[in-house]
Amino acid sequence: MYLRPENLEERLVWVALVGTWGFYLLGALYLVAPVIGWLLCLCLVARLWRPRTPADSAIRISGASWAWVAGMLLMLLALLFGLTDFMVGTGKTIKSTIGWGKGWALMALFIVAGSLPIRAALLSRAVSLLCIQTLLLLPLFVAAWAVGLPADLYVSPLQVVGGPGPEFFTVTLYGTNPDTGLPRWRLFTPWGPALGFVANVCFFIVLREPERRLRLPALAGAVAMVVVSGSRLGLLCLPAVALAGYALSQLGRPWLHYTGGFTSLLLGIFAAPLISTFEDARMAFHAARPESSRVRAALGRIAVDRWSNEAPVFGHGMVERGSHLVEFMPIGSHHTWFGLLFVKGIVGVLALVLPLCWTALTLVRRAQGSAWARTALCVLLVLVFYSFGENLEVLAYLFWPGLLAIGIALRPGPLPAQTDILHTPISGEASCALA
Repeated sequence: MYLRPENLEERLVWVALVGTWGFYLLGALYLVAPVIGWLLCLCLVARLWRPRTPADSAIRISGASWAWVAGMLLMLLALLFGLTDFMVGTGKTIKSTIGWGKGWALMALFIVAGSLPIRAALLSRAVSLLCIQTLLLLPLFVAAWAVGLPADLYVSPLQVVGGPGPEFFTVTLYGTNPDTGLPRWRLFTPWGPALGFVANVCFFIVLREPERRLRLPALAGAVAMVVVSGSRLGLLCLPAVALAGYALSQLGRPWLHYTGGFTSLLLGIFAAPLISTFEDARMAFHAARPESSRVRAALGRIAVDRWSNEAPVFGHGMVERGSHLVEFMPIGSHHTWFGLLFVKGIVGVLALVLPLCWTALTLVRRAQGSAWARTALCVLLVLVFYSFGENLEVLAYLFWPGLLAIGIALRPGPLPAQTDILHTPISGEASCALA
């Protein structure tokens, strides 16, 4: 099936995704997503305010999408109050506000942009091409490590624009796992686990690619990204979300209830050995990278302690670099919820929890009869999964295609027809693509 952009919004999405590697080599990838997000917002405003055309008349924004707008504006309010409480000055306030526009604001911008006339099939095609490009380029990155080329090639001059750190503008061929000394790759992301995060999001979007000759290599590219990232969370997330997404999309099926009841009985009978096995698996998970696990745990404890004792309502307003105990990592990093508590307090947590829950309930309901809603539900589960290991705000510029997929699934009215992984039509009664 031949797919090409048909309007300005689709061209923006297409160029941003298919041109990912080009933007990365320029060191501009961190800047592209905010530009695209705000441009799509302007396109939406223009379509809503100008005289209606047949395409514009179909634009309707769901309540869940508006909840994201309200939640992210509440994030900004918490940020401003927190900065005011700690009197950080006008300069830092302006800088932090711009950071909000490149971080949390993207969560709302791309979800609302899903209300625009952007075809789901075009999004899955663009993501598939990105995964195929990555699969073709991956041997070059492996060869660079094998022959001993320098790990970092250069830092883009665009770093002067400002960002979380130089790693967001550095073109890197490979990295090294500090615990094992083995190579790991981050490709176009700032660190290895971020690559696993993006790959998981891409995997579930690629499942909806209608062309088998593109879908299979694209899925291989997504899985390859998870593997080379060396991310424990990425390897665990893919099967866990696939199973959870399938189960949540079959809630109306009697067999699921029967299976759930029988499984509960078995869990009760074998509770003791299962708990022991779970604890062994958890210890093995942490033992795979013990230093990383120690730092993450310490960052969480410090963030919660300082939040509860110093700024429980609006937080501190900005991150702070930690001590030698946590290898000088920012307090609240590596964990979305601890980071929100520290920086934006309980207000910031509620600003994310409420739209997240609204969206989850909406997608679960729609996933019972819509293949694309099942995809969006899986993407949302990936976001929830990774919120306990990464800071969503910092990486929003990478996983924005997943946000756009969620926004498309939240559109009022019927969702686009899609095909499953076996390239057979999916109706409202068909099984999930993950079956």
